[in-house]
Amino acid sequence: MSSPNNPNETTYISMSPAALAARGTDASLVGAHCQYPPCNQLDFLPFKCQSCSQTYCSDHRTEDGHDCSQKGAWATRRRLAEQAKASLGGHKPVRDRDVLYAKPCAEGTCKTTIGTSLVPGVHCNACRRDYCLKHRLEEDHDCKSKPPVGARASALAAQQAAITTKATSALERLKLWGASKKEQYKDSRAAKAAGPSGLNAKGQTKLVAVNTLKKTAKGDAKIPPEKRVYLYVEAENETAKAKIPKGEFFFSQDWVVGRMLDSAAASLQVQNINNRSDKEEDKLRVFHVEGGRILDFGEKLGTALVSGNTVVLLRGVGAPEDLIKV
Repeated sequence: MSSPNNPNETTYISMSPAALAARGTDASLVGAHCQYPPCNQLDFLPFKCQSCSQTYCSDHRTEDGHDCSQKGAWATRRRLAEQAKASLGGHKPVRDRDVLYAKPCAEGTCKTTIGTSLVPGVHCNACRRDYCLKHRLEEDHDCKSKPPVGARASALAAQQAAITTKATSALERLKLWGASKKEQYKDSRAAKAAGPSGLNAKGQTKLVAVNTLKKTAKGDAKIPPEKRVYLYVEAENETAKAKIPKGEFFFSQDWVVGRMLDSAAASLQVQNINNRSDKEEDKLRVFHVEGGRILDFGEKLGTALVSGNTVVLLRGVGAPEDLIKV
């Protein structure tokens, strides 16, 4: 049998005089009594069981020797410690309790390991998950969209219904906005078709706005100027929380809507898990304000949009074929 002083190899460890002194016992005078009831022997150098944390004499120091009430607990901790060490690339956390709770941050896009001595993790009482320091705040891990861990089915259904209602309400507001924008869009197209002499005040204002947009919009410089579509992009504040609520960008006419969405979400810093979730309530969609409709991911920008249009990113509204267009 290996040395009883090595806590990684036996179920018990020898309690030194210093350890007994730390517990308020003067080992040089009285030692400690074996806590196995039939024994109760006074031992000047007792042993501590690493499973039940009780003190025993040399005859009853093993789990079998004192009929341990927590038999196997030490072996379980050791196995979990080895698993955690392997998952952390061989770097074992300092404290035993850190090993037991080492796990990834609950934010899906984060790869930080929490529950260690260096990164303890922060528990969110709202969604009942643990996060790293970067994602500890509710707005940083999109807390409102996450059902609390352990919540009952009825509570989950109610929360999902609330999310759906919020998304539907946001879409209705955008459709109303789109209806008014559509009329403006028709006026500007008619004026443009009539030539310079047919431009009214609204048409001239539209042209000036587009020219200004071309000067301020950001995008991939590799896109040829003649291929660019200049757009106003916003994130709907109820369903698609963004660190940057709106921006002015240009994209290629040859891109499909899905690619434009990925680029816009990254620019506005909106959480985008479209490629990792099959649930429609998790998916970001693109609403074309002037067109008054949700764009399909496969549509070409050059066909669906023109420079000066506004698109809005929102979540959980459903696929285009499931929605009634304005």
